[in-house]
Amino acid sequence: MAGGRKARAELEAFVAAEIAAPQPGAAMVAARRIAERVGEAALAVVFYGACLRTGEIDGRVLDFYVIVSSYRAVYGSRLARTANRLLPPNVYFDDCQFEGRTVRFKFAVLSLAALRHRVSERCYNVSVWARFSQPVALVYAADEGARRAVVEAVADAACTMAAKSLPLMAEDWQVETLWRAAFARTYRSELRAERSGKGDELFALYAERYEAITPLIRAALGDGPHGSRLACNLAWLGRRIEGKLVSVLRLIKGAFTYDGGLDYLAWKVSRHSGIPVVIKPWHRRVPIIGGLVLFISLRLKGAFR
Repeated sequence: MAGGRKARAELEAFVAAEIAAPQPGAAMVAARRIAERVGEAALAVVFYGACLRTGEIDGRVLDFYVIVSSYRAVYGSRLARTANRLLPPNVYFDDCQFEGRTVRFKFAVLSLAALRHRVSERCYNVSVWARFSQPVALVYAADEGARRAVVEAVADAACTMAAKSLPLMAEDWQVETLWRAAFARTYRSELRAERSGKGDELFALYAERYEAITPLIRAALGDGPHGSRLACNLAWLGRRIEGKLVSVLRLIKGAFTYDGGLDYLAWKVSRHSGIPVVIKPWHRRVPIIGGLVLFISLRLKGAFR
């Protein structure tokens, strides 16, 4: 038991140092804007995604999660609270000024309770634990308790990602094999506009990080069984079906809960797939139906996988 606690402490120390790495001023200003917009309910703002990985900010949309104490503390609307609880997260678009230029960003709202569940091995959907198993940065924390909660969540997500993929590995598996397989499966478990092979790119960008963190994850998980190969493959098949369905439902929800949702969808699909997207006036007048029609037409063109 003491060995398990020691291994977990070492993993969390690694995560704590990683998430505290300095970030671009534009990301810090955007994080403050998010915290101010959400108010006292904001516990932490986490920076993640392509802009964090590449450091490219200009002309991009930065990605954040804002972790909140509760949905009731954020929303006056029961509909918004229910949507965030049943089909998290609610996502919002905003911008701010930094050094004379406009910084555009989106932020997903997730309660601390939901975060803890969605990075755990009990959570079937891949969306949160797949993202938090990758490098993230804590760009705002209300207090030490909030910082600690994010450290624990990132450590849990990394353990979950590995535990869900280890049964697929041969006895002589390599770190690269594990993470490439895990990323490939999580990408197939959501609607993605990115090209195939994105998982290979994710590993290559942070190969040294994964080489360093994987032994810590293995020690924290212990050497016990993580399930059979057959059960693991069936579980991933189920996640692929569930994840695609959830992705579609989130797109529909986003049509009426996400400020500028159609515009962001068009921008992201065009950027990642190379397929031009035209938002017509009637799409905006009836965003739910317009979003569905747009999604179907893009799916037929191969914009999503």
